[in-house]
Amino acid sequence: MPLPFLTADRAFDAADDVALPFDDNRRWRRPYRPGPWRVGAAALLLLLASFVLFAAVAIALTGTLPEAGFCFGVALAVIAGALRLLRMGVWVSARGLRQVGFLVSRTTRWAQVVSVRTVQQPVRWLGLPRTVQGQALVLVREGRAPDDVPPLLTTHNADFLGRLEAFDRAADSVEAWAEEYGRG
Repeated sequence: MPLPFLTADRAFDAADDVALPFDDNRRWRRPYRPGPWRVGAAALLLLLASFVLFAAVAIALTGTLPEAGFCFGVALAVIAGALRLLRMGVWVSARGLRQVGFLVSRTTRWAQVVSVRTVQQPVRWLGLPRTVQGQALVLVREGRAPDDVPPLLTTHNADFLGRLEAFDRAADSVEAWAEEYGRG
């Protein structure tokens, strides 16, 4: 079964000289691969879900169906959380830029984007309250201060921690999309 969210930037690996190597730019796509921290956390959640599913089967065979149904529901919630964790990140298309979070997604049309740039600033380490000095890709929207919008990508989030070259390539790619389709 193909997993398109894991192969998002194969076209970028194959065509480094082309900024927008996709044939259909209207589809939403992530211009980078999910990082090892994000994939590892999702794998651990899926492992936990397998144990909970096994417990649901064991309870169904020995106990009551409502208890097994509850365990099955918990397993489905854990699986949905793992899949949502893998889907988090920045997605681009010819229509705009979408920042997908765990619970909330924000979509900004390219007409509203003033600039997308990389800045040196304190960033959150793996999304935790602790901040460290790093780089962030920030979005400046029409009519909003840059501080109102959280950074799109940082060097210390789950996708790019310890992968500075991948951050640079992803930031350059998002900036290329902004140049191609933005107001600039």
